[in-house]
Amino acid sequence: MRKSVVLLLGCLAGSLHAQPGPQAFVGATLLPIDGPAISNGTLLVQDGRIRAIGANVPIPAAATVHRMDGKVIMPGLVDTHSHIGQVAGADSSAPIQADVRALDSINSRHAGLMKAKAGGITTVNVMPGSGHLLSGQTNYLKLRNASTVEALAIRTESGAMAGGIKMANGTNPLRASPFPGTRGKAAALMRAQLVAAKEYCDKKDSDTPPPRNIGHDALCEVFAGERIVHHHTHRHDDVLTVLRLADEFNFRVVLHHVSEGALVADAIAKAGVAASIIHIDSPGGKLEVMNLLPDNGKVLADAGVLLAYHTDDPITDSRLFLRSAAMGVRFGLDRETALRSVTLNGAKMLDLQDRVGSLTVGKDADFIVLSGDPLSVYTRVEQTWVEGEKVFDLADPEQALFATGGYGAGRDQVASDVLQLEAAQ
Repeated sequence: MRKSVVLLLGCLAGSLHAQPGPQAFVGATLLPIDGPAISNGTLLVQDGRIRAIGANVPIPAAATVHRMDGKVIMPGLVDTHSHIGQVAGADSSAPIQADVRALDSINSRHAGLMKAKAGGITTVNVMPGSGHLLSGQTNYLKLRNASTVEALAIRTESGAMAGGIKMANGTNPLRASPFPGTRGKAAALMRAQLVAAKEYCDKKDSDTPPPRNIGHDALCEVFAGERIVHHHTHRHDDVLTVLRLADEFNFRVVLHHVSEGALVADAIAKAGVAASIIHIDSPGGKLEVMNLLPDNGKVLADAGVLLAYHTDDPITDSRLFLRSAAMGVRFGLDRETALRSVTLNGAKMLDLQDRVGSLTVGKDADFIVLSGDPLSVYTRVEQTWVEGEKVFDLADPEQALFATGGYGAGRDQVASDVLQLEAAQ
């Protein structure tokens, strides 16, 4: 029975997530992100979208009213770089493997997804690792109550699964042949691959197209601006190499980690490239992160760089994501940018700013309910909602386990849609 239930998930996921009537969240302090805070506000959602927000929102007679007095409501958090779901990409056979797709390795029932919800994360870019110059195609997921990648996937207008592509430089991809042994050779291999892919793309739609190359197909999307390059890079010279390649081959790129970004902040800003950074209290493990400064975010933002934080989970815990923004403020980042750095700015880096990242009428009803100020160490994520559906509730002891830890918090989950299907049998 369980096997047949799982096989049905892909086609039934839509009906399982049908939204109830209008829901009004009343009395909270609302942090829209794209506008000023609203005291004693009302957030009205219906059919998975935000329908109204303000201090004097008429509440439909049929609405379910949720009293949120003393709480804070803000958009669901956007994590631009994560490895939840036990994701794995390329193997040791080659340094560049553009044909590999993260979606084929994501364990969508892994406890890490539930822990991310407990941290208030609603949108996440799940990426393979950085041990390759190109380790595969990434997936943008909504952390809905679902148990297949297909049901979690964010879709483009064409219906395709949205995602980017993961590249890396610096020490991680350096190893014995066929991998590069030097930074210069790493860049040379990447250039050669991009040249070959460009030639393929130019001939792809001709009268005599070349044989199908799945990896080159992904790079064609990169050249067309449809797939963003998410590039692992730490040292200042490695950052400049990425900017050089992006300019040479005219692709869109988001810099990830950027440990020495403060040293080349003006160059990043001039290139118009965004930076998704990580806050680590005790950098270690490799020499290229030894110059990671705690005020890296402030320096980059002051230079005019679009800034976001990410978890790189399991490097930092998804449940503590708001702490990154708070630490940014601790070291000089202004509060408004800090809140944007875990919401709207991240959405922009994933081309999802029209759907998520702010409490804006028409956007997806992705939001979190907090016990207090989002940047306070004492604040807890009490509820997480995705498209108008509650996906985490701290008041539920079984779900609270994933926020607090303990026996059973690491087990794979049986998602609510599976339970609903089984109950219907």
